[in-house]
Amino acid sequence: MKLRYPLRTVACALSVSAFLAGCGGGVKPDPAPKPLTSIQQTVALKTLWDRGIGNLGRARNHIEPALDSGVLYAADAEGKLTAIDAETGKVQWEQQLHVPVSTGVSVNNGRLFVGTAKGEVLAISISDGSVVWRTQVASAVASTPQANSNLVVVQSVDGTLTALDKLSGNQQWLYASQQPSLTLHGNPTPRTIDPVTFAGFANGQIALFDNRSGNMMWNARVGVPEGSNAVQQMNDVVAQPVLTEDGRLYASGYNGNLIAVNVRSGEPLWEHSESSYRTPLLEGGTLYTVDAKSHVHAFDAMSGQSLWENSDLEGRNLTAPAYVNGQLAVGDFEGYVHLLDATSGKLDGRDSLGGDGIGITPLSDGNTFYVLTFSGKLVAYQTGAQ
Repeated sequence: MKLRYPLRTVACALSVSAFLAGCGGGVKPDPAPKPLTSIQQTVALKTLWDRGIGNLGRARNHIEPALDSGVLYAADAEGKLTAIDAETGKVQWEQQLHVPVSTGVSVNNGRLFVGTAKGEVLAISISDGSVVWRTQVASAVASTPQANSNLVVVQSVDGTLTALDKLSGNQQWLYASQQPSLTLHGNPTPRTIDPVTFAGFANGQIALFDNRSGNMMWNARVGVPEGSNAVQQMNDVVAQPVLTEDGRLYASGYNGNLIAVNVRSGEPLWEHSESSYRTPLLEGGTLYTVDAKSHVHAFDAMSGQSLWENSDLEGRNLTAPAYVNGQLAVGDFEGYVHLLDATSGKLDGRDSLGGDGIGITPLSDGNTFYVLTFSGKLVAYQTGAQ
């Protein structure tokens, strides 16, 4: 696969869940979920607190909470927004937005940003949850809003990318992409820095936009559609890529590849054939991924050498991983939380939350991590010796 990245500075884009749209619902797990077997539990999961934050509704895969300066901000599908002390679980304030929320919450410079199923973007005061401004965009918002010092950038379910003025909410530019008839339905999330925005689309393209004008500066394809039917030929760029300070970009695509690119020169560094719709995790010199079969992988981030692979949780629709105290924390479709040793990939711990399953990546501050179930139960965990 040849990639061209002619720009010197790049940011990264998007994460999407594993549900199909355009074909009358979902698809059966492939492969089928492996049953859980007993493990030697060497790491204990200690529950610090739990709290119900409301109904996540049909958008349950998408409404991620945010963690900032010791406070968790969580929304439900009906528009209730809650600020929670991350240490104690106590509610600091609640606000009813009176609009169906369809995205996760993001935090930037004293404001919260959310998108709605009615195609609105809301800027909210971090102090009390009051709405500062609200702006209508092309269609229902699919992406957690992403802000830089001047703009808030969102992606709608029709593929439209919109940049709004962060202070006023006024539209600055718009890009409308062509959507294929069959796509992965989820929450593609652009990533923006001050000069540019980087976004992926359901047509398998990654594109870079000039934030001054919204003009596309370049686009590139990750992987090539293959297969005998429409499902096999889907080639969405679905996982949010990771950009390092020294200019390495890691990205993956559904039915595509895991790639590492030197964004300064545009040269590919390494690649693996790996279909994924989960965001990679870079911790130290190791890149961790969860592929479409729910195999967990660890790669040397510089060379691309495979360090280990764990297939014990195959087919269990794992979340992307979070790193906490030398462990990788992932959730699964039955509501189990699993801990894997980050060095070896061995399963070290497990707990059952139920809650109709877990589809949102756990949040971690390095010592404590937070898990949100589909039933709206938010749980704070710490790890320790068994």
